[in-house]
Amino acid sequence: MADVSEVLMSVLSTIRVPKPGDRVHKDECALSFASPESEGGLYVCMNSFLGFGSQYVGRHHARAGQRAYLHITRTRKAKEEDNNSGSGHPPKKKPTRLAIGIEGGFDVEQEHYEEDYKVVIFPDRQEVTSEDLGVMPDVVKERVSLSMAGIIAADSVSHALQVQQWDGEVRQESRFAADLKQLDNGIKIPPSGWRCEVCGLQENLWMNLTDGKVLCGRRYFDGSGGNNHALLYFQETGYPLAVKLGTITPDGADVYSYDEDDMVLDSKLPEHLSHFGIDMITMEKTERTMTELEIAVNQRVGEWEVIQESGTTLRPLFGEGLTGMKNLGNSCYLNSVMQVLFTVPDFARKYVSNIDKIMDEAPSDPTQDFKTQVAKLGYGLLSGEYSKPAPDPGDENGAAEAKDYQIGIAPRMFKALVGRGHPEFSTNRQQDAQEFLLHFINMVERNCRSGPNPSEAFRFLVEERIVCQQSQKAKYTQRVDYIIQLPVPMDQAVNTEELQEAERQRENGDSTVMPVRAQIPFAVCMAALSEPELLTDFWSSAVQAKTTATKTTRFSSFPDHLVIQIKKFTFGLDWVPKKLDVSIDVPDTLDLSALRASGQQPGEELLPEVAPPPLMTPDVEVKAPVLDDSTVSQLCDMGFPLEACRKAVYYTGNTGIDSAMNWVMGHMDDPDFSAPLVLPGCSGGTTPTTESVSEEHLATIVSMGFSREQATKALRATSNTLERAVDWIFSHLDDLESMEVSEGGRSAAESEAAREPPPGPCVRDGPGKYELFAFISHMGTSTMCGHYVCHIKKDQQWVIFNDQKVCASEKPPKDLGYLYFYRRVAE
Repeated sequence: MADVSEVLMSVLSTIRVPKPGDRVHKDECALSFASPESEGGLYVCMNSFLGFGSQYVGRHHARAGQRAYLHITRTRKAKEEDNNSGSGHPPKKKPTRLAIGIEGGFDVEQEHYEEDYKVVIFPDRQEVTSEDLGVMPDVVKERVSLSMAGIIAADSVSHALQVQQWDGEVRQESRFAADLKQLDNGIKIPPSGWRCEVCGLQENLWMNLTDGKVLCGRRYFDGSGGNNHALLYFQETGYPLAVKLGTITPDGADVYSYDEDDMVLDSKLPEHLSHFGIDMITMEKTERTMTELEIAVNQRVGEWEVIQESGTTLRPLFGEGLTGMKNLGNSCYLNSVMQVLFTVPDFARKYVSNIDKIMDEAPSDPTQDFKTQVAKLGYGLLSGEYSKPAPDPGDENGAAEAKDYQIGIAPRMFKALVGRGHPEFSTNRQQDAQEFLLHFINMVERNCRSGPNPSEAFRFLVEERIVCQQSQKAKYTQRVDYIIQLPVPMDQAVNTEELQEAERQRENGDSTVMPVRAQIPFAVCMAALSEPELLTDFWSSAVQAKTTATKTTRFSSFPDHLVIQIKKFTFGLDWVPKKLDVSIDVPDTLDLSALRASGQQPGEELLPEVAPPPLMTPDVEVKAPVLDDSTVSQLCDMGFPLEACRKAVYYTGNTGIDSAMNWVMGHMDDPDFSAPLVLPGCSGGTTPTTESVSEEHLATIVSMGFSREQATKALRATSNTLERAVDWIFSHLDDLESMEVSEGGRSAAESEAAREPPPGPCVRDGPGKYELFAFISHMGTSTMCGHYVCHIKKDQQWVIFNDQKVCASEKPPKDLGYLYFYRRVAE
């Protein structure tokens, strides 16, 4: 022990005690998915507090020169029986609160592990336990003990990033409760026998607290629930509060505020109910509360039959390329997208084939390096090392039974890194898989400015041809895209009569009618994309006036891998987001050759390159446009960017909210959608090229590795706004390709005139024939809730990836997908 004591004394200066703000990685290896539960445990560097599995700790010691590591091993305890027979413990309580980590909420079961700690000194791997420290010199014992205690007590980074306590029942007092006006209309509500006054429905009933009207609640995405009559009544009358009948007890009831769009508290509920003859003291609950309904849904989320292919016993699969991913709390969108992306050879070659080189070149803190974390994730998914059945804790003798779900991998570091700084992906809320796919592709673009870029597999050029109907002159533009968005023409469903009959039965109060899904032919969706679009408010430079035009979209290039998004999420007439419940006969093979762009036609004249005139006030002397502030404000209240709202009002000539909203919906995908409104003919010219830029902003962008010329161009294109300039420069990398970037931030070329024109974006091209190899499906009412799974074709067998469950698919629901992935068929 004297030798170990001397070794510890020699490394004592490198052993640190964690301070507030230190990032302690004690749950996951920085370079693999090893954890304290893995074979060999986890080694936490007692200087940097980075964690490493047994495979990589030696490498870290050799590179960083650190010798002292806290070795953590975690073993699962035997699960106790949930009954009183012989165990002496009460059964586990059923959740009664929509909460995590709170009394009555969902149990996270962290108490079922035992942990063991010891200090290991490299390179000889000498072990020191807490008992060993007791006989060592005080200076050694104190420093090492404090470091151990600090690491053990510290919140791990993954723990800090997750919401450990969440209460979904916290409700705020409604602002309408204190002064709610109730009509003296003589209505008294009986204690039972309620029906919707419009359709006669006898469940999911809500009583309006202003006038006592009893109406049915919202219709759920699967067609069940109510018929929206309570919501429609609020839109008609503005009466804000309603109580759910059947939930009233002496302790309270479910109260919903339609104006505040949330469940609320009503401190005067007994008074408001007694106005209509309801005595809370005598009421008994006959319907499940909204919280109980949500708890039931949350308890079912992990069950196979709720997701897809219910009623079928699916065969679990294990091995290379068949690794499940743990759901970190609404991270199924990320899991599904990354499973599909690492089926694409470009991503596997970039990040997995070079795994050893990437790990060898990883920076001192690999948890913050994009390439390292993507490679770690890709290797975890494809290697098969983590594709093993998850053991079920057995009895005290260690017996265990393998489950049909996997140990899998938990992409905590990856999720934290790709979501850092993003207002949505940094949270634990559900997100849109399509938006995450584009976000990740954008990050790949930023981090592959040199070397192979796997996102090129999806990149293609789109040609838009606009023909002025008055002059018959044309305008051609090209843009880069990664996804085809297919509209869903609901009016062309092939089962319209069946849909109308089901709707009629629901309106007549028949609660037993089965939901009917609209069946839309895929050919109809493609036709809606490819057919000419009529532009009714097009400013023609040929006739110097607004007229009609047609816009046709075609492919200038066909990518190696094609992504198709079915635009199931849309807005209702009241601008409330909703999901279209449709079935589309998406084909296994696709031939888009007929949609190849042909460019300018022989003899066709082009529209002159002249900008439209600015909006002018009657005196024509005012240089700034007069915009309808109320219309701009209404659009902003809907959540659209201010500059986009100003452009919508400007380009629609102050003609009102409807036309401005149509402009917004038609230009949401424009790359400059939220860029500032630039007015032709106004002071400063058509672009802010003469505007001086901030030297401070220039220095900040140059310090990121860009040249001064690139930084200047970005700032001038974004009205000298630093945050937008950074986003602009990353989204215009192809335009800046000719500007050589160096550490010093200086361009290799001396003048603009001496430089060749920048090359166009790098796109691949080939035949437009494809075969389906994967699709991502979504279940729920909107992209902000529900669940995602993906199906991937592996060796001619469809496989369903549902977080940690990976199984052979029996009936892949190809007609219900949200994102479809095709690969080019080799000729």
